[in-house]
Amino acid sequence: MKILIAYASAGAGHRISAEAIYDYLKANRPELEVELVDILSDANPLFRFIYKEGYAFLVYRATWVWRLLFWLTGLSFLRKFSRWMISPLDILSCRRFIRQLINKDPDYIITTHFLPPDLAGHLKKNNKIHSKIITIITDYGVHPFWISEGTDTYIVASGFTKARLLEAGVNENNIKEFGIPFSAKFQQKLNRQQLSGKLGIEADKFTVLLMTGSFGLGPLEKIAELISRQAQVLVVCANNHSLYARLRKKNIANVKVFGFVHNAQELMAVSDMIITKPGGLTITELINMELVPVFINAIPGQETVNIAALNSYGVGMVPENISEINNMVTVLKNNPQELKSLKENVRRLQKHSTCREISDVIR
Repeated sequence: MKILIAYASAGAGHRISAEAIYDYLKANRPELEVELVDILSDANPLFRFIYKEGYAFLVYRATWVWRLLFWLTGLSFLRKFSRWMISPLDILSCRRFIRQLINKDPDYIITTHFLPPDLAGHLKKNNKIHSKIITIITDYGVHPFWISEGTDTYIVASGFTKARLLEAGVNENNIKEFGIPFSAKFQQKLNRQQLSGKLGIEADKFTVLLMTGSFGLGPLEKIAELISRQAQVLVVCANNHSLYARLRKKNIANVKVFGFVHNAQELMAVSDMIITKPGGLTITELINMELVPVFINAIPGQETVNIAALNSYGVGMVPENISEINNMVTVLKNNPQELKSLKENVRRLQKHSTCREISDVIR
């Protein structure tokens, strides 16, 4: 049986989720012929540039434009028009991927981005492929672009996500609330005491992880300086090299500085709460690590909807300013019972068997 797992490398979350289900199937379903494909790798170069660099520019440099585009494409009376405008461009730009689908006609196409199911659904409608399409929605809300006529099964993160699909007219039998696939390293049982020694921090101190994605954006320096007066702070600067250099030079007491890391699960395991961006995969990882989140720098649209989804379960706080972040840290540090209660809310959203349940759909 041939399985093609497709994603678009516009944001790390889509890729990581695709890799998670790929790794699981390779390890646990040896009878399957599994292939992992980045749909943008063979796309038209200009299309690829716009998708990757254009997205990053809009969400970080022209936020108001992104907010407007997200809102306009989500309006019900404009959906057919926006599809009519965008679909031909997608088809023209991704011809190699389309040929690959036609030539291989896999038994299942599993996707973690909304572009592949739209293309595959078009081929399926015209009897050029006969694949079953599984669409994994990697956010807690649902933009209309995720909904494709050819999709057989939607994998969603929560009841909130499922409700949005039902409102959009998707049949309940086609929706599975399995969660978003995430790396197996976030399921390891980690020892805080041992890891603290390895990382050079104090295991018994109230610890806050400050991490906002690969760009290391936001007022991380000011936040770290303020909350370090009452808590141990781990700051992940990622690719923000100037921030890393400044914090290393300042050498602030109670602040441990990291660059780009590959051990986020270890940093989460030694922390009590996290200040981060509300990306779909980040949320899934921190939920599994039982961290209380404070959300900052939300991208308008998908990430603000993620916040709304989490808030409906009593998870996540959104400060209005840095002083409010400091107050949140103070409250949770001084009220262990409140921290415990918020962690219990987080635990209710955990889904430990996502990849296995997706695998069980393939038969």
